[in-house]
Amino acid sequence: MTAALFLNRLRGFAIVALCALLAGGCSLLPDMGKDETTGWSAERLYKEAHEALTDGNFTRAASLFDKIEGRFPYGRFAQQAILEGAYANYRLGEAETATAACDRFIRTYPNHPNVDYALYLKGLVYFREDQGILGYVYELDPAERDPKAMRDSYAAFKELVARFPDSKYSEDARYRLRFLANAMARHEVLVARYYYNRGAYVAAANRAQASLLVYPKQPANEEALDVMIKAYDKMGLTQLRDDSRRILEATYPQSRFLVAAAPKPWWKLW
Repeated sequence: MTAALFLNRLRGFAIVALCALLAGGCSLLPDMGKDETTGWSAERLYKEAHEALTDGNFTRAASLFDKIEGRFPYGRFAQQAILEGAYANYRLGEAETATAACDRFIRTYPNHPNVDYALYLKGLVYFREDQGILGYVYELDPAERDPKAMRDSYAAFKELVARFPDSKYSEDARYRLRFLANAMARHEVLVARYYYNRGAYVAAANRAQASLLVYPKQPANEEALDVMIKAYDKMGLTQLRDDSRRILEATYPQSRFLVAAAPKPWWKLW
């Protein structure tokens, strides 16, 4: 047998062996299209989903909770799946999906004892939803972020406190309401100062005044009054300027804006 003939036969045997291996291997590979949860009961699905949630596997938890809702839309497991699925999506950063689930739970089970939690979770989602990755790293000032998320968070917490004043979530909601009110007031002041720095004095004064009216008794009111004083001064409205200054002096006698506005004595050079 020549070397060439031997090599050709060896090559043929190798090809046949490879084909047989591939044919047999196909049966050993898992069926990627098969759903492992096929045939699972609602109880088993919930048990697996809840364990995944507890272990911090929020992706798997959210997927399993979705299956419960799809296959078993009625009953206690479906109710829990909506709420716990909302939380899993919240932790995944899926704000729209999480808040939609909270709204669905409130709408479907308005008298359920966990409605207070659904409102609280909805408020939490909006409370942090607009920060994004950089917000979590650098803790961006909420007044500099999108005010819509702040308003939605405020509305959810406000409804929680109004409907369930004795809920275990209401104390924290009240704290967050105070925080959000001042953050929204500061947002208005930032916009007012933006207008002032660009010479839009009427818009600046109106925006600062609106902050005082909509969000009274907030720390940001101090700066709102300062913007009003300066804007009215630029417009030559001395009466409104002086009235605003008197309010600032009466409300914030130690205000840094009053100190900054005080003229230096002629003899003081520094």
